[in-house]
Amino acid sequence: MLFVLVATTGTATASAAEGAAEIGARLPLASVLPFAGILLSIALFPLLAPRFWHHHYPKVAAFWALVFAVPFLFAYRGTALQEILHVYIADYVPFLLLLAALFVASGGILLQGAPAGTPRGNTALLAIGTLLASWIGTTGAAMLMIRPVLRANAGRKHRVHTICFFIFLVANVGGALTPLGDPPLFLGFLHGVPFFWTLRLLPHMAFLTAGLLAAHYVLDTILHRREAPARPAAPASREPFRIEGAQNLLCLAGILGAVLLSGLWHAGSVRVLGVPRDVAGLVRDGLLAGLSVVSLLITPARTRAANDFTWGPIREVAILFAGIFMTILPAIAILRAGPAGGLAGLLAWASDPAHYFWACGGLSSFLDNAPTYLTFFNSELGKFYAGMPEPEAVRALLREHPAFLEAISAGAVFMGANTYIGNAPNFMVRSIAEEAGVRMPSFFGYMLRYSIPFLIPLFLLMTWIFFR
Repeated sequence: MLFVLVATTGTATASAAEGAAEIGARLPLASVLPFAGILLSIALFPLLAPRFWHHHYPKVAAFWALVFAVPFLFAYRGTALQEILHVYIADYVPFLLLLAALFVASGGILLQGAPAGTPRGNTALLAIGTLLASWIGTTGAAMLMIRPVLRANAGRKHRVHTICFFIFLVANVGGALTPLGDPPLFLGFLHGVPFFWTLRLLPHMAFLTAGLLAAHYVLDTILHRREAPARPAAPASREPFRIEGAQNLLCLAGILGAVLLSGLWHAGSVRVLGVPRDVAGLVRDGLLAGLSVVSLLITPARTRAANDFTWGPIREVAILFAGIFMTILPAIAILRAGPAGGLAGLLAWASDPAHYFWACGGLSSFLDNAPTYLTFFNSELGKFYAGMPEPEAVRALLREHPAFLEAISAGAVFMGANTYIGNAPNFMVRSIAEEAGVRMPSFFGYMLRYSIPFLIPLFLLMTWIFFR
């Protein structure tokens, strides 16, 4: 059965090769509407109809995917089939395996005995989480650090601001330095951006981190002084620091090694259902899956239970991104077509890095930042190197226009902090905090009280310093 499927797909690929080069120029702009539909559904349903969304989000994702896939397959047949197989085999599966591995390994590490929730202690915890995020992912760092932060502040009256700054720093800004840090950068890595290239964002991240940590320390100091001095501290804050599940640190090191290996080892390529895949990438994916299993086997169930570990978050990510990766296909194809595609006007408007920083960042604030990054990544390839094979175009972009890639990388990672829906860990942190009794602000309350007054001025300064 598998042999027949591979052979059939390979034949379809050969017959569709000529049409694949022109598909982006032929697709109508209306074909991106299902992409807009699924992202708006993700943004609005949890706010307007949370009960419906909780029970039916898989159906919503499947609906938008089929709205695009059925007419696409009918119109383009073999070419369409090969494009769909490519986006899932080359992008979706590696993306999900990395997220799952980080989620499982970090969920098996329990930190206890956090410092007391003083301004100095809270700022230190935020700084530690920010540094960890680039190496164990924003999802991993958020899962690892949020409960120690909550325990440290259990006796505090004012703690909402600390959780919001935690979202800013640990769930978003800290993921800027490596492809492990945030899903957009991993997608760039899968498309040819070298692993350590993103260290170019260190000055941007340092500027933003320093500004936010300073703002948090000042705000937390003011609010701490307003609280009654006799208010009891959280019992957990007096416990000695200890780690349960430390063996998962080896799994996290293995994940880092697997991703590095795939970027440094060049072992040729093979075809999987007609889709070319690097052998090193396949080995990486196998190692990530294996490390997830190892983490589950070596971690006691009580440790994961103490961490409130469940499969719900990663299940939701897997289902929603299955729909997103299907519906993003026409946007990517049209953007790759450059001036010949239906988004030529966008390419003409985005003329400098500042435009890309705010366009990519603005959309990443309200839509998921991973597909937003991928869309603008392809818009840059279409703008400068329309028609050039992707590997050559990426190398040319890195060599000739690196500031443009820096702009979308910074916009996607940093501005995902502007709203609860800008990055997957944001909602996870909010839910965990509310379960712990913290009354988090509403969607617009978060923006009006925290992200707009604290983040937007720093983003404006960043534009002037780095993207003029």
